Amino acid sequence: MKKKHTFQKSQTDWGRVDRLTDNDINFDDNPEVTPEMFANAILRKGLNPVVRKTQVTLRIDEDVLSWFKNQGKGYQTRINALLKAYKEAHQHKSGRTTA
Repeated sequence: MKKKHTFQKSQTDWGRVDRLTDNDINFDDNPEVTPEMFANAILRKGLNPVVRKTQVTLRIDEDVLSWFKNQGKGYQTRINALLKAYKEAHQHKSGRTTA
């Protein structure tokens, strides 16, 4: 059985789109990204991790784990970020730089 081609010619008027200027485009549903938004960003989809991570088994109080999970997708990344911040704060205080 032959596959049917589902490709259809675009109905978009690309010439009109190409002639649009920034002032012609309504950005109301896309708010401006602030520096604070960038500072809080963690998302790294499609990128290689900065450092290699190791899978471990860790015992955490159930209420703590539930709280992180209830914050939504990415809770493990947030836990890691908090642990890293704690490590860096204590390295800075003690003057130690080793892992």
